[in-house]
Amino acid sequence: MKAKIEVLKADITTLEVDAIVNAANSSLLGGGGVDGAIHRAGGPAILDACRDIRAKQGGCSTGEAVITTAGNLPAQYVIHTVGPVWNGGDHLEAKLLANCYTNSLKLAEEKGLKSVAFPNISTGVYKYPKAPASAIALITTRKFLQTASSIESVVFVCFDQLNYDLYWKALN
Repeated sequence: MKAKIEVLKADITTLEVDAIVNAANSSLLGGGGVDGAIHRAGGPAILDACRDIRAKQGGCSTGEAVITTAGNLPAQYVIHTVGPVWNGGDHLEAKLLANCYTNSLKLAEEKGLKSVAFPNISTGVYKYPKAPASAIALITTRKFLQTASSIESVVFVCFDQLNYDLYWKALN
C-alpha cells in the first residue's frame, strides 16, 4: 500500500486524524508551543494519561515516543515524542530527530492507525534548524512507509509559512 504524504498550514489540534504527534518534553507534563496547545485543547485526560506513563517509566527520553488518549481533540490518540535540543549538530541530533519520526510511526502501526499528523519537531524552542529538520522528517517518514501496513496518510502540519514552504518544497 502506498501511503499519501501531504503538507498543511494549520493548527494540529483541529485535525480529524487517528493520531496527532506532540513535540513533547521529557517530563510529559505539558509545556509551550505545540505541546501546550495540545494539552490545552485536549483537556485533563491527556495530562492524566501522561502522569500514568511517568509513574510506570519516569517520562520519555529524547527520540522515544509514547501514546495516550487525545482527550477532547478530534484525533483518537496523541503520540508524544521528545525531540532533540539543537547543540550544533555534533551531539547525535539528526539521529535522535529521525528516531522521533520512526518511533512515532511504529506506535501508530502497532495500534493499526491509518492517519498520523506531525508538527515540526524540535524547530521551535529546541532551535533545530528548520531546513535540515524538514529533510530528516520526510526522508525518515518515506523510508518507514515503504514497509508500513496500516498507515495510509501522513500529514506534516506547519503552523508558520517558513516551515510550510520548506516541507512543500522538499515534498514536491
